[in-house]
Amino acid sequence: MGFLEDLQNRILIGDGAMGTLLYSYGVDRCFEELNLSEPEQIKGIHDAYIGAGANVIQTNTYGANYIKLSHYGLEDDIRQINASAVRHAKNAAGNQVYVMGTVGGVRTFKKSSYSLDELKRNFREQLYVLLNEGIDGLLLETYYDFEEIRAVLEIARKETALPIIANVSLHETGVLQDGTPLSKGLTILEDLGADVTGLNCRLGPYHMISSLEEVPLPKKAFLSCYPNGSLPGLVDGRLVYDSDEGYFAESAVKLRDQGARLIGGCCGTTPKHIAAMAEALKNLAPVTEKVIRPKTETINIEGISGRTGPPLEEIAKNRRSVIVELDPPKTLGLDKFLRGAKALHETGIDALTLADNSLASPRISNVAAASLIKEKVGARSLVHITCRDRNLIGLQSHLMGLHTLGFSDVLAVTGDPSKIGDFPGATSVYDLSAFDLISLIKQFNEGLSYSGKPLGEKTNFSVAAAFNPNVKYLHKAVERLEKKISCGADYFISQPIFSVSQLIEVHEAVKHLPVPVYIGIMPLTSSRNAEFIHNEIPGMKLSDEIREKMRMAGSDKALAKEEGLAIARTLIDAAFDLFNGIYLITPFLQYELTVELSRYMAEKEKLRSERKFLNVQHP
Repeated sequence: MGFLEDLQNRILIGDGAMGTLLYSYGVDRCFEELNLSEPEQIKGIHDAYIGAGANVIQTNTYGANYIKLSHYGLEDDIRQINASAVRHAKNAAGNQVYVMGTVGGVRTFKKSSYSLDELKRNFREQLYVLLNEGIDGLLLETYYDFEEIRAVLEIARKETALPIIANVSLHETGVLQDGTPLSKGLTILEDLGADVTGLNCRLGPYHMISSLEEVPLPKKAFLSCYPNGSLPGLVDGRLVYDSDEGYFAESAVKLRDQGARLIGGCCGTTPKHIAAMAEALKNLAPVTEKVIRPKTETINIEGISGRTGPPLEEIAKNRRSVIVELDPPKTLGLDKFLRGAKALHETGIDALTLADNSLASPRISNVAAASLIKEKVGARSLVHITCRDRNLIGLQSHLMGLHTLGFSDVLAVTGDPSKIGDFPGATSVYDLSAFDLISLIKQFNEGLSYSGKPLGEKTNFSVAAAFNPNVKYLHKAVERLEKKISCGADYFISQPIFSVSQLIEVHEAVKHLPVPVYIGIMPLTSSRNAEFIHNEIPGMKLSDEIREKMRMAGSDKALAKEEGLAIARTLIDAAFDLFNGIYLITPFLQYELTVELSRYMAEKEKLRSERKFLNVQHP
């Protein structure tokens, strides 16, 4: 009989963890490399699981792919590592135990790290080696990203007729990371050709049982379940799993009652856990009928707008729009900042943009500043969010807080690395990239957290993204914009531009985009300021003419500022005919400069409107 024929008639026992078991033995390096350097240890673990009662074991190849092995400089050893892993498993299995070639998921929550094409190439290389070594089937496990497992399953099904097990991993009970209900996701995998579908990793028995209660028996496939031993604890700096084998025996029976026919263990499980499950299930036949527990939790995800006006991208599509960046101060006290916010608001700008610890230097929280601006000035704030300072947990908490406070306008940026700021030894988090953050915010707008769990409400964020036109190859920067649009960016805000010719070049490069671009203009304050920008800020270059004008202003601060304003006015004049959105950047909290430029633009717009009116009256 074969693997699938066996599953027709009985429950099969899978093995348990490989990586965490090796870790518990003191191994803290690439576990897959041990297929080459410590073959007896790997075979010994297979022997232990088979001795415990496992009918199905998996090769030690979870991370034996190009992407993961390259982290250890082992990418050239893919063939040897996978081939030796299969040989060790087959030597232990003999003719009585099935050997599944394991292929682990790559994407977790940082979806933008690898494109789908990269993942497909990564998968194919490992797949072909495993198939050539004579495995009994494939085990796809620990796939949080549903797009990834669908892609690799489609490839695998085209390449082999061997049995395929497709196991997804959940953050939340009963729902995939993208919000897809587990029952629907497993049905999709079955339709794509998976012979066995189910769960592994992340959750322990309790939550996996709860998840399967909502899953019907598959029409053609079988259900599998590989729970973790427990939630991990941290003891003396090491992760430790502490679970009772008796509890696993009881849980195995409950998993069988939910229709699982292949039951093993994942992180934190040992041969003792597998032995306990095998003993509990040895006289039980698989179930052929089950009652589905309907979802009893009703969650309202109706949106709560909180908006007092149209999104900034809609304003820029329909008329001239001006926003001004006013960074919160680096020291305590907001009196000057609030005076600047009030003065700028009175010029008629559409929003104040508040950076999030710009240049990796600590400042007063931009959310606190935005709250005070809303309360004391009545102005609209566009709050920047950087990926540098918060992990995935903190970013989600931050977004929920912004929504709760009624802020709907955000700018998603990766953030300057901490090494350029005041504390170069501080950690840059970067759990997410700007692309991932944009996608996360848009998922919040659907009422779903990153784990797929309903938030209870839909947020209503309008998402801006950053645009750096000061690069050698502008077309590559525009390609990044297009990618950000595909992630959900509603409009862009550019870094400052200092030449009319560059304004024209940028306009030509972005005019095909379906979303607005707010073009950045920043008044220079002195010759030193100009030289610093030209010589020390990556990608920023000023023309010789502008640098000479600022140099000629000399040390007279008033004269230098006036020259800086004159240059900015020239840029505004050019930008007025090219861009609806103008983004003024206030240098060093000198808000009187951007107030002057805001007034200049208001007057310019007024004159233009009067001319249009006269042309209509007297054609």
